[in-house]
Amino acid sequence: MNIPDELLYTKTHEWVKKISSKEVTMGITDYAQQQLKDIVFVELSPIGKELKAGVPCAVVESVKAAYDIYSPISGKVTKVNQKIQEKPQVVNEEPYGEGWFLQIEISNPNELSSLLSSDQYRVASESEH
Repeated sequence: MNIPDELLYTKTHEWVKKISSKEVTMGITDYAQQQLKDIVFVELSPIGKELKAGVPCAVVESVKAAYDIYSPISGKVTKVNQKIQEKPQVVNEEPYGEGWFLQIEISNPNELSSLLSSDQYRVASESEH
């Protein structure tokens, strides 16, 4: 399982990458895309939407079912990844690269400290098996 060290994680298998002190990019982890299998549709929150940590910000449909994706942090959506809406399989191919979901302007930087490090996430996801 691929768990990049430079990212932060949630227990619900989302990742966060800081791009500045005020903005992050988020997506789903390698583990999540493996569990979903073949992703056929992604619906993302629109630009300008205010998100709350732990509340759904996207829906991913696979050939198996539809799943809510939870915002890892509170803030405003500043950018959406159009590519995965047009070609959802990119999430399966590159969950940490071209398969990102949203960029979010952070409203509460303290929430970053509640996210998991790569080591903490590795332990949490291994306990699910």
